[in-house]
Amino acid sequence: MSSSDGQSQHVYSRDYALALDVQDPLHGIRKEYVIPSKAQLRVKSLPEAGTKHSESTSSDDLAIYLCGNSLGVQPRITSIRMQQYFTTWATQGVYGHFKPLAESPLPTWLDADARASDCIAPIVGALPSEVAVMETLTANLHLLMSAFYKPDINGRHKIIIENQAFPSDHFAAESQILHHDLSPSTSLVTIEPPGLPQSALSTAYILSVIEKHASTTAVLLLPGIQFYTGQYFDIPTITKAAQAAGIFVIWDLAHAVGNVPLKLHDWNVDAAVWCSYKYLNAGPGAVGGLFVHEKNSQVSSEAGNLTFANRLSGWWGSSKASRFTMDNRFVPIPGASGFQLSNPSILDITSLNASLEMFAKAGGMQPIREKSVKITAYLETLIRNMAAYSGKQFEIITPSDQDQRGAQLSLRLQSGLLDTVMKALEERGVVVDERRPDVIRVAPAPLYNSFEDCFLFVEAFAEALHVAETR
Repeated sequence: MSSSDGQSQHVYSRDYALALDVQDPLHGIRKEYVIPSKAQLRVKSLPEAGTKHSESTSSDDLAIYLCGNSLGVQPRITSIRMQQYFTTWATQGVYGHFKPLAESPLPTWLDADARASDCIAPIVGALPSEVAVMETLTANLHLLMSAFYKPDINGRHKIIIENQAFPSDHFAAESQILHHDLSPSTSLVTIEPPGLPQSALSTAYILSVIEKHASTTAVLLLPGIQFYTGQYFDIPTITKAAQAAGIFVIWDLAHAVGNVPLKLHDWNVDAAVWCSYKYLNAGPGAVGGLFVHEKNSQVSSEAGNLTFANRLSGWWGSSKASRFTMDNRFVPIPGASGFQLSNPSILDITSLNASLEMFAKAGGMQPIREKSVKITAYLETLIRNMAAYSGKQFEIITPSDQDQRGAQLSLRLQSGLLDTVMKALEERGVVVDERRPDVIRVAPAPLYNSFEDCFLFVEAFAEALHVAETR
Protein backbone atom coordinates (compact mmCIF):
# COMPACT_ATOMS: atom_id res chain seq x y z
CA MET A 1 0.00 0.00 0.00
CA SER A 2 1.14 3.55 -0.54
CA SER A 3 1.69 5.88 2.36
CA SER A 4 -1.21 8.01 1.08
CA ASP A 5 -3.63 5.18 1.74
CA GLY A 6 -5.52 6.06 4.93
CA GLN A 7 -6.05 2.43 5.86
CA SER A 8 -2.33 1.77 5.38
CA GLN A 9 -1.45 4.62 7.70
CA HIS A 10 -3.85 3.19 10.29
CA VAL A 11 -2.27 -0.28 10.11
CA TYR A 12 1.14 1.18 10.86
CA SER A 13 -0.05 3.23 13.84
CA ARG A 14 0.26 2.52 17.53
CA ASP A 15 -3.50 2.82 17.89
CA TYR A 16 -3.92 -0.09 15.50
CA ALA A 17 -1.54 -2.22 17.63
CA LEU A 18 -3.51 -1.33 20.75
CA ALA A 19 -6.74 -2.30 19.01
CA LEU A 20 -5.26 -5.70 18.14
CA ASP A 21 -4.35 -6.17 21.79
CA VAL A 22 -7.93 -5.43 22.86
CA GLN A 23 -9.15 -8.12 20.47
CA ASP A 24 -6.50 -10.66 21.58
CA PRO A 25 -8.06 -13.54 23.61
CA LEU A 26 -4.71 -14.15 25.35
CA HIS A 27 -3.94 -10.53 26.19
CA GLY A 28 -5.12 -10.93 29.79
CA ILE A 29 -2.48 -13.59 30.44
CA ARG A 30 0.27 -11.01 29.90
CA LYS A 31 -0.33 -9.69 33.42
CA GLU A 32 0.55 -13.14 34.76
CA TYR A 33 4.20 -12.55 33.82
CA VAL A 34 6.87 -10.33 35.32
CA ILE A 35 8.30 -8.20 32.52
CA PRO A 36 11.33 -6.12 33.54
CA SER A 37 11.03 -2.36 33.40
CA LYS A 38 13.51 -0.21 31.52
CA ALA A 39 14.68 1.21 34.84
CA GLN A 40 15.30 -2.26 36.25
CA LEU A 41 17.42 -3.22 33.24
CA ARG A 42 19.64 -0.19 33.88
CA VAL A 43 20.29 -1.16 37.51
CA LYS A 44 23.80 -2.52 38.15
CA SER A 45 23.35 -3.92 41.66
CA LEU A 46 21.07 -6.58 43.12
CA PRO A 47 18.36 -5.28 45.48
CA GLU A 48 18.67 -6.48 49.07
CA ALA A 49 16.79 -9.64 49.99
CA GLY A 50 13.23 -8.86 50.98
CA THR A 51 13.13 -5.64 48.99
CA LYS A 52 9.79 -5.29 47.24
CA HIS A 53 10.30 -4.63 43.55
CA SER A 54 8.32 -1.73 42.19
CA GLU A 55 6.44 -2.69 39.06
CA SER A 56 5.50 -0.42 36.20
CA THR A 57 1.93 -0.23 35.00
CA SER A 58 2.56 1.93 31.94
CA SER A 59 3.62 0.15 28.76
CA ASP A 60 6.07 3.01 28.21
CA ASP A 61 7.95 1.96 31.37
CA LEU A 62 8.14 -1.74 30.56
CA ALA A 63 11.03 -3.14 28.58
CA ILE A 64 10.20 -4.34 25.10
CA TYR A 65 11.11 -7.95 25.82
CA LEU A 66 11.23 -9.98 22.61
CA CYS A 67 13.80 -12.55 23.66
CA GLY A 68 11.72 -15.57 24.65
CA ASN A 69 13.62 -17.68 22.13
CA SER A 70 16.64 -17.30 24.41
CA LEU A 71 15.15 -16.90 27.90
CA GLY A 72 11.48 -16.51 28.73
CA VAL A 73 10.31 -14.09 31.41
CA GLN A 74 9.13 -15.24 34.83
CA PRO A 75 5.51 -16.26 35.42
CA ARG A 76 4.16 -14.67 38.61
CA ILE A 77 2.96 -18.05 39.85
CA THR A 78 6.57 -19.30 39.89
CA SER A 79 7.59 -17.39 43.03
CA ILE A 80 4.45 -18.61 44.80
CA ARG A 81 5.08 -22.27 43.90
CA MET A 82 8.76 -21.96 44.80
CA GLN A 83 7.89 -20.52 48.20
CA GLN A 84 5.50 -23.42 48.76
CA TYR A 85 8.34 -25.79 47.91
CA PHE A 86 10.69 -23.99 50.32
CA THR A 87 8.02 -24.15 53.03
CA THR A 88 7.57 -27.88 52.47
CA TRP A 89 11.31 -28.44 52.72
CA ALA A 90 11.61 -26.23 55.81
CA THR A 91 8.70 -27.81 57.69
CA GLN A 92 8.82 -31.43 56.49
CA GLY A 93 12.45 -32.18 55.72
CA VAL A 94 12.87 -35.67 54.30
CA TYR A 95 9.12 -36.36 54.74
CA GLY A 96 8.56 -34.13 51.73
CA HIS A 97 9.49 -37.08 49.53
CA PHE A 98 6.50 -39.16 50.56
CA LYS A 99 4.04 -37.10 52.61
CA PRO A 100 1.13 -35.45 50.78
CA LEU A 101 0.07 -32.17 52.39
CA ALA A 102 -3.60 -31.17 52.42
CA GLU A 103 -4.37 -28.14 50.21
CA SER A 104 -0.86 -28.12 48.77
CA PRO A 105 -0.80 -27.81 44.96
CA LEU A 106 2.58 -29.55 44.88
CA PRO A 107 3.11 -33.29 44.42
CA THR A 108 5.28 -35.28 46.79
CA TRP A 109 8.89 -35.14 45.66
CA LEU A 110 8.81 -38.84 44.81
CA ASP A 111 6.02 -38.13 42.31
CA ALA A 112 7.22 -34.75 41.02
CA ASP A 113 8.71 -36.19 37.83
CA ALA A 114 5.45 -37.98 37.00
CA ARG A 115 3.46 -34.76 37.50
CA ALA A 116 5.87 -32.96 35.18
CA SER A 117 5.47 -35.65 32.52
CA ASP A 118 1.69 -35.35 32.71
CA CYS A 119 1.94 -31.58 32.26
CA ILE A 120 4.46 -31.55 29.41
CA ALA A 121 2.92 -34.40 27.38
CA PRO A 122 0.15 -32.25 25.79
CA ILE A 123 2.72 -29.57 24.88
CA VAL A 124 4.75 -32.02 22.79
CA GLY A 125 1.88 -34.24 21.64
CA ALA A 126 2.94 -37.39 23.45
CA LEU A 127 1.68 -39.99 25.85
CA PRO A 128 2.76 -39.18 29.42
CA SER A 129 4.72 -42.43 29.43
CA GLU A 130 6.71 -41.24 26.40
CA VAL A 131 8.20 -38.16 28.08
CA ALA A 132 10.56 -37.61 30.96
CA VAL A 133 11.48 -34.30 32.55
CA MET A 134 15.14 -34.74 33.41
CA GLU A 135 18.72 -33.55 32.99
CA THR A 136 19.56 -30.89 30.40
CA LEU A 137 19.25 -30.92 26.63
CA THR A 138 22.76 -32.04 25.67
CA ALA A 139 22.93 -34.60 28.48
CA ASN A 140 19.64 -36.05 27.26
CA LEU A 141 20.92 -36.08 23.70
CA HIS A 142 23.94 -38.12 24.81
CA LEU A 143 21.68 -40.49 26.73
CA LEU A 144 19.55 -41.09 23.64
CA MET A 145 22.56 -41.62 21.43
CA SER A 146 24.10 -44.02 23.91
CA ALA A 147 20.97 -46.14 23.51
CA PHE A 148 20.24 -45.78 19.82
CA TYR A 149 23.46 -44.92 18.00
CA LYS A 150 25.05 -48.31 17.36
CA PRO A 151 27.40 -47.72 14.43
CA ASP A 152 28.68 -50.45 12.16
CA ILE A 153 31.70 -49.26 10.18
CA ASN A 154 30.85 -51.65 7.38
CA GLY A 155 27.19 -50.63 7.36
CA ARG A 156 25.37 -47.80 9.10
CA HIS A 157 27.74 -45.48 10.94
CA LYS A 158 26.92 -41.92 9.87
CA ILE A 159 25.10 -39.19 11.76
CA ILE A 160 23.44 -36.55 9.58
CA ILE A 161 23.10 -33.02 10.99
CA GLU A 162 22.75 -29.61 9.39
CA ASN A 163 25.85 -27.50 8.88
CA GLN A 164 24.35 -24.70 11.00
CA ALA A 165 23.45 -27.02 13.87
CA PHE A 166 23.47 -25.44 17.31
CA PRO A 167 27.05 -25.94 18.57
CA SER A 168 26.09 -28.31 21.39
CA ASP A 169 24.31 -30.61 18.92
CA HIS A 170 27.35 -30.62 16.66
CA PHE A 171 29.63 -31.30 19.61
CA ALA A 172 27.42 -34.15 20.83
CA ALA A 173 27.24 -35.83 17.41
CA GLU A 174 30.96 -35.48 16.85
CA SER A 175 31.87 -36.79 20.30
CA GLN A 176 29.56 -39.79 19.91
CA ILE A 177 31.35 -40.67 16.69
CA LEU A 178 34.72 -40.33 18.39
CA HIS A 179 33.44 -42.38 21.33
CA HIS A 180 32.98 -45.28 18.94
CA ASP A 181 36.52 -44.85 17.57
CA LEU A 182 35.24 -43.46 14.29
CA SER A 183 36.21 -40.28 12.48
CA PRO A 184 33.88 -37.30 11.97
CA SER A 185 35.48 -36.84 8.56
CA THR A 186 33.79 -40.03 7.37
CA SER A 187 30.91 -40.52 9.80
CA LEU A 188 29.51 -37.01 10.20
CA VAL A 189 27.41 -35.64 7.33
CA THR A 190 26.45 -31.96 7.43
CA ILE A 191 23.63 -30.69 5.25
CA GLU A 192 24.97 -27.63 3.44
CA PRO A 193 22.44 -25.14 2.04
CA PRO A 194 22.59 -25.26 -1.76
CA GLY A 195 22.13 -21.48 -1.91
CA LEU A 196 23.55 -18.72 0.23
CA PRO A 197 25.25 -19.57 3.55
CA GLN A 198 22.89 -19.40 6.54
CA SER A 199 19.83 -19.73 4.32
CA ALA A 200 16.77 -21.93 4.80
CA LEU A 201 16.88 -25.60 3.87
CA SER A 202 14.03 -26.92 1.76
CA THR A 203 12.42 -30.19 2.75
CA ALA A 204 13.17 -31.57 -0.72
CA TYR A 205 16.86 -30.83 -0.31
CA ILE A 206 17.00 -32.45 3.14
CA LEU A 207 15.31 -35.54 1.71
CA SER A 208 17.84 -35.66 -1.13
CA VAL A 209 20.71 -35.75 1.39
CA ILE A 210 18.96 -38.50 3.34
CA GLU A 211 18.52 -40.51 0.15
CA LYS A 212 22.17 -40.03 -0.82
CA HIS A 213 23.45 -41.44 2.49
CA ALA A 214 20.53 -43.74 3.28
CA SER A 215 22.38 -47.05 3.34
CA THR A 216 25.22 -45.81 5.57
CA THR A 217 23.36 -43.56 8.03
CA ALA A 218 22.43 -44.65 11.54
CA VAL A 219 20.99 -41.43 13.02
CA LEU A 220 19.45 -38.20 11.72
CA LEU A 221 19.62 -35.28 14.16
CA LEU A 222 17.84 -32.07 13.18
CA PRO A 223 16.26 -29.11 15.00
CA GLY A 224 12.51 -28.66 15.00
CA ILE A 225 13.12 -24.94 14.56
CA GLN A 226 16.52 -23.76 13.37
CA PHE A 227 17.95 -21.39 15.95
CA TYR A 228 19.61 -18.99 13.49
CA THR A 229 17.10 -18.64 10.68
CA GLY A 230 13.97 -19.49 12.68
CA GLN A 231 12.90 -22.04 10.05
CA TYR A 232 10.37 -24.63 11.25
CA PHE A 233 11.23 -27.96 9.63
CA ASP A 234 8.61 -30.38 8.32
CA ILE A 235 9.03 -32.89 11.13
CA PRO A 236 6.50 -35.56 10.00
CA THR A 237 7.65 -35.63 6.36
CA ILE A 238 11.35 -35.76 7.17
CA THR A 239 10.82 -38.35 9.92
CA LYS A 240 8.83 -40.62 7.64
CA ALA A 241 11.41 -40.44 4.83
CA ALA A 242 14.36 -41.11 7.14
CA GLN A 243 12.66 -44.02 8.87
CA ALA A 244 11.75 -45.54 5.50
CA ALA A 245 15.49 -45.53 4.81
CA GLY A 246 16.17 -47.36 8.09
CA ILE A 247 17.48 -44.29 9.94
CA PHE A 248 16.74 -43.52 13.60
CA VAL A 249 15.45 -39.93 13.93
CA ILE A 250 16.14 -37.58 16.85
CA TRP A 251 14.77 -34.01 16.95
CA ASP A 252 16.21 -31.15 18.98
CA LEU A 253 13.11 -29.18 19.98
CA ALA A 254 14.81 -26.46 22.03
CA HIS A 255 13.25 -23.69 19.92
CA ALA A 256 10.06 -25.57 19.08
CA VAL A 257 8.68 -26.76 22.42
CA GLY A 258 6.09 -24.31 23.76
CA ASN A 259 6.41 -22.40 20.49
CA VAL A 260 4.60 -24.52 17.89
CA PRO A 261 2.13 -27.41 18.28
CA LEU A 262 3.91 -30.76 18.21
CA LYS A 263 2.48 -34.25 17.67
CA LEU A 264 5.48 -36.43 18.40
CA HIS A 265 3.48 -39.62 19.00
CA ASP A 266 1.24 -39.25 15.97
CA TRP A 267 4.19 -38.24 13.77
CA ASN A 268 5.92 -41.45 14.86
CA VAL A 269 9.05 -39.55 15.88
CA ASP A 270 11.67 -41.93 17.29
CA ALA A 271 13.05 -39.63 19.98
CA ALA A 272 13.47 -35.95 20.85
CA VAL A 273 15.07 -33.63 23.39
CA TRP A 274 14.36 -30.07 24.55
CA CYS A 275 15.17 -27.44 27.14
CA SER A 276 12.61 -25.52 29.18
CA TYR A 277 14.02 -22.02 29.62
CA LYS A 278 12.98 -20.54 26.28
CA TYR A 279 9.29 -20.60 25.38
CA LEU A 280 8.51 -22.80 28.40
CA ASN A 281 9.67 -20.03 30.78
CA ALA A 282 11.02 -22.34 33.50
CA GLY A 283 14.09 -20.24 34.29
CA PRO A 284 17.74 -20.10 33.18
CA GLY A 285 19.33 -23.52 32.75
CA ALA A 286 16.16 -25.22 33.99
CA VAL A 287 15.59 -28.94 33.69
CA GLY A 288 15.21 -30.36 30.17
CA GLY A 289 13.17 -33.22 28.81
CA LEU A 290 13.17 -36.08 26.38
CA PHE A 291 10.69 -38.06 24.32
CA VAL A 292 11.06 -41.70 23.38
CA HIS A 293 8.28 -43.21 21.29
CA GLU A 294 6.62 -46.11 23.06
CA LYS A 295 7.79 -48.48 20.31
CA ASN A 296 11.42 -47.77 21.32
CA SER A 297 11.12 -48.08 25.09
CA GLN A 298 9.29 -51.31 25.80
CA VAL A 299 10.37 -53.74 28.49
CA SER A 300 9.65 -57.39 27.80
CA SER A 301 10.25 -60.66 29.58
CA GLU A 302 11.97 -63.56 27.86
CA ALA A 303 12.74 -66.74 29.78
CA GLY A 304 12.27 -64.84 33.01
CA ASN A 305 14.74 -62.11 32.01
CA LEU A 306 13.74 -58.50 31.37
CA THR A 307 14.93 -57.08 28.05
CA PHE A 308 14.91 -53.42 27.06
CA ALA A 309 16.78 -50.88 24.94
CA ASN A 310 20.41 -50.83 25.97
CA ARG A 311 20.18 -47.45 27.64
CA LEU A 312 22.41 -46.14 30.39
CA SER A 313 20.74 -47.03 33.66
CA GLY A 314 20.40 -45.23 36.96
CA TRP A 315 18.50 -45.33 40.24
CA TRP A 316 15.51 -43.32 39.02
CA GLY A 317 15.09 -45.49 35.91
CA SER A 318 14.36 -48.50 38.09
CA SER A 319 10.88 -49.45 39.27
CA LYS A 320 9.49 -47.07 41.87
CA ALA A 321 8.00 -50.05 43.74
CA SER A 322 11.44 -51.53 44.44
CA ARG A 323 13.58 -48.39 44.24
CA PHE A 324 14.17 -48.19 47.96
CA THR A 325 14.76 -51.87 48.67
CA MET A 326 18.49 -51.32 47.97
CA ASP A 327 19.01 -54.83 46.59
CA ASN A 328 21.03 -53.69 43.54
CA ARG A 329 18.53 -55.39 41.24
CA PHE A 330 17.68 -53.10 38.32
CA VAL A 331 14.02 -53.35 37.31
CA PRO A 332 13.72 -51.18 34.19
CA ILE A 333 10.73 -48.86 33.88
CA PRO A 334 9.00 -49.03 30.50
CA GLY A 335 8.75 -45.75 28.64
CA ALA A 336 10.82 -42.58 28.68
CA SER A 337 11.01 -42.45 32.48
CA GLY A 338 13.22 -45.53 32.30
CA PHE A 339 15.93 -43.29 30.83
CA GLN A 340 16.17 -41.30 34.07
CA LEU A 341 19.38 -41.59 36.05
CA SER A 342 19.25 -39.67 39.32
CA ASN A 343 16.46 -38.20 41.39
CA PRO A 344 15.37 -34.95 39.74
CA SER A 345 15.87 -31.42 40.99
CA ILE A 346 12.59 -30.57 42.71
CA LEU A 347 13.55 -26.90 42.52
CA ASP A 348 13.66 -27.13 38.72
CA ILE A 349 10.54 -29.25 38.35
CA THR A 350 8.55 -26.93 40.63
CA SER A 351 9.49 -23.98 38.45
CA LEU A 352 8.64 -25.83 35.24
CA ASN A 353 5.29 -27.07 36.51
CA ALA A 354 4.41 -23.54 37.62
CA SER A 355 5.04 -22.24 34.12
CA LEU A 356 3.05 -25.05 32.55
CA GLU A 357 0.05 -23.92 34.59
CA MET A 358 0.02 -20.85 32.33
CA PHE A 359 -0.08 -23.02 29.22
CA ALA A 360 -3.10 -24.82 30.63
CA LYS A 361 -4.72 -21.50 31.54
CA ALA A 362 -4.24 -20.33 27.96
CA GLY A 363 -6.08 -23.40 26.71
CA GLY A 364 -3.06 -25.31 25.38
CA MET A 365 -0.96 -24.92 22.28
CA GLN A 366 -3.73 -24.29 19.75
CA PRO A 367 -4.76 -20.79 20.91
CA ILE A 368 -1.12 -20.00 21.60
CA ARG A 369 -0.23 -20.94 18.04
CA GLU A 370 -3.15 -18.94 16.64
CA LYS A 371 -1.88 -15.79 18.33
CA SER A 372 1.70 -16.61 17.40
CA VAL A 373 0.80 -16.71 13.70
CA LYS A 374 -1.03 -13.36 13.95
CA ILE A 375 1.53 -11.48 16.02
CA THR A 376 4.51 -12.72 14.01
CA ALA A 377 2.77 -11.79 10.74
CA TYR A 378 1.98 -8.36 12.19
CA LEU A 379 5.62 -7.87 13.18
CA GLU A 380 6.70 -8.90 9.69
CA THR A 381 4.28 -6.42 8.12
CA LEU A 382 5.70 -3.58 10.20
CA ILE A 383 9.29 -4.56 9.48
CA ARG A 384 8.73 -4.89 5.74
CA ASN A 385 7.04 -1.51 5.64
CA MET A 386 10.04 -0.06 7.45
CA ALA A 387 12.43 -1.81 5.06
CA ALA A 388 10.77 -0.06 2.14
CA TYR A 389 12.10 3.21 3.53
CA SER A 390 15.45 2.03 4.93
CA GLY A 391 17.09 0.69 1.79
CA LYS A 392 19.14 -2.46 2.16
CA GLN A 393 20.23 -2.14 5.78
CA PHE A 394 18.74 -5.53 6.66
CA GLU A 395 16.72 -8.48 5.38
CA ILE A 396 14.42 -11.02 7.00
CA ILE A 397 15.93 -14.49 6.62
CA THR A 398 13.11 -16.37 8.36
CA PRO A 399 10.62 -17.91 5.91
CA SER A 400 7.48 -15.83 5.30
CA ASP A 401 5.32 -18.95 5.13
CA GLN A 402 3.65 -19.20 8.55
CA ASP A 403 3.89 -23.00 8.39
CA GLN A 404 7.67 -22.75 8.17
CA ARG A 405 8.28 -20.59 11.24
CA GLY A 406 7.36 -20.13 14.86
CA ALA A 407 7.39 -16.94 16.95
CA GLN A 408 10.71 -15.63 15.63
CA LEU A 409 12.01 -13.39 12.88
CA SER A 410 15.75 -13.29 12.21
CA LEU A 411 16.99 -10.02 10.74
CA ARG A 412 20.33 -10.08 8.95
CA LEU A 413 21.99 -6.66 9.06
CA GLN A 414 24.47 -5.16 6.69
CA SER A 415 28.03 -5.94 7.70
CA GLY A 416 29.34 -3.75 10.51
CA LEU A 417 25.98 -2.61 11.89
CA LEU A 418 25.31 -5.27 14.54
CA ASP A 419 27.17 -3.88 17.56
CA THR A 420 25.90 -0.32 17.15
CA VAL A 421 22.31 -1.44 16.55
CA MET A 422 22.31 -3.75 19.56
CA LYS A 423 23.70 -1.02 21.81
CA ALA A 424 21.11 1.46 20.59
CA LEU A 425 18.29 -1.03 21.17
CA GLU A 426 19.55 -1.73 24.68
CA GLU A 427 19.58 1.99 25.43
CA ARG A 428 15.93 2.13 24.39
CA GLY A 429 14.90 -0.72 26.67
CA VAL A 430 14.58 -3.29 23.88
CA VAL A 431 15.64 -6.85 24.71
CA VAL A 432 16.42 -9.06 21.71
CA ASP A 433 19.46 -11.21 21.08
CA GLU A 434 22.17 -11.41 18.48
CA ARG A 435 23.77 -14.26 16.61
CA ARG A 436 27.03 -13.30 15.04
CA PRO A 437 28.16 -12.26 12.62
CA ASP A 438 25.15 -10.12 11.69
CA VAL A 439 21.75 -11.45 12.85
CA ILE A 440 19.25 -10.07 15.35
CA ARG A 441 16.58 -12.52 16.53
CA VAL A 442 13.21 -11.03 17.47
CA ALA A 443 10.71 -13.35 19.18
CA PRO A 444 7.15 -12.19 19.99
CA ALA A 445 6.18 -14.88 22.52
CA PRO A 446 2.37 -15.05 22.42
CA LEU A 447 1.81 -15.70 26.13
CA TYR A 448 3.23 -12.38 27.29
CA ASN A 449 4.11 -10.24 24.29
CA SER A 450 1.65 -7.73 22.87
CA PHE A 451 1.05 -6.29 19.44
CA GLU A 452 2.10 -2.97 20.95
CA ASP A 453 5.47 -4.54 21.82
CA CYS A 454 5.95 -5.24 18.11
CA PHE A 455 5.07 -1.66 17.17
CA LEU A 456 7.46 -0.24 19.76
CA PHE A 457 10.23 -2.58 18.67
CA VAL A 458 10.00 -1.46 15.04
CA GLU A 459 10.01 2.16 16.14
CA ALA A 460 13.16 1.59 18.23
CA PHE A 461 14.78 -0.53 15.51
CA ALA A 462 14.36 2.29 12.97
CA GLU A 463 16.04 4.68 15.41
CA ALA A 464 18.84 2.18 16.06
CA LEU A 465 19.52 1.79 12.33
CA HIS A 466 19.63 5.56 11.97
CA VAL A 467 22.19 5.74 14.78
CA ALA A 468 24.29 3.04 13.07
CA GLU A 469 24.13 4.83 9.71
CA THR A 470 25.18 8.22 11.12
CA ARG A 471 27.78 7.16 13.65
